[in-house]
Amino acid sequence: MAGRDYYQVLGVKRNASEKEIKQAYRRLARKYHPDVNPGDKSAEAKFKEINEAYEVLSNAEKRRKYDQFGAQRQYADQFAQAGWRGRPSQDFGRGRVAFDFGDLGDIFDSILHDSSFRQAGARPRRGRKLESPLEVSLEEAYHGSTRVIDIDGRRLEVKIPPGVDNGSKIRIPGREAGDEVYLVISVKPHQRFQRKDDDLYVDVSLPLADAILGGEAEVPAIKGKLALKIPPETQNGRVFRLAGQGMPRLNKPGKGDLLAKVHVVLPAKLSQREKEIFKELRNIRGHKA
Repeated sequence: MAGRDYYQVLGVKRNASEKEIKQAYRRLARKYHPDVNPGDKSAEAKFKEINEAYEVLSNAEKRRKYDQFGAQRQYADQFAQAGWRGRPSQDFGRGRVAFDFGDLGDIFDSILHDSSFRQAGARPRRGRKLESPLEVSLEEAYHGSTRVIDIDGRRLEVKIPPGVDNGSKIRIPGREAGDEVYLVISVKPHQRFQRKDDDLYVDVSLPLADAILGGEAEVPAIKGKLALKIPPETQNGRVFRLAGQGMPRLNKPGKGDLLAKVHVVLPAKLSQREKEIFKELRNIRGHKA
């Protein structure tokens, strides 16, 4: 984006505060994000332009050099080592200035033509492949979410689609053409649910009387609680499958299942009457008292 003024790109004044710059960036990043504008090359180019401007203006040292040297900020250290203390000699408005190089007028030209500042053999730049880990909760993997992350020297707002799992990769725009940048997802273990592919597993406590006589159990699910009908004589450890109550399938329609495993809870602190009932039951079923 040679020639473009970074302050104009973000739509802020040159004396804008760090907070104002961040707010402007987030507003524009949401507007031009590739996920919001699929297939729109102009929006993708604008998004990269916004990130480049924010990368410089959000960093105090880079911003200072940009304010002093403009588009030639990357050569600031070489100018300093050569003893140049240049100042703007003329203001052309809109942030554009001309510099007086004094007796060192050829320094910039020599820097540009020095072999150490040229790409070897003038060969085309090869794209980089960069991967960065990103940990999400099971709830985020279920519902999808939006995160603001720092990666590759940039701050980006990233959309996490529903259904991501360990090892899922989310591609985000690279800094340069040909770059491949991916977020590699890991899902944090959950205290209640276990996940296997698109299915979820959960334990359900069931009173002994309901297991014997039948009843209704409350099953926890990510989106809320579900009612499960329990048939009479349900055995301990039985698994019930609740279809379509599992994880969303990544980039596919439908969801996995929720599998609820029953754990029959034996009564404790029995009253004398309850003990008599259990003795009677044992006698009825042919056992000695």
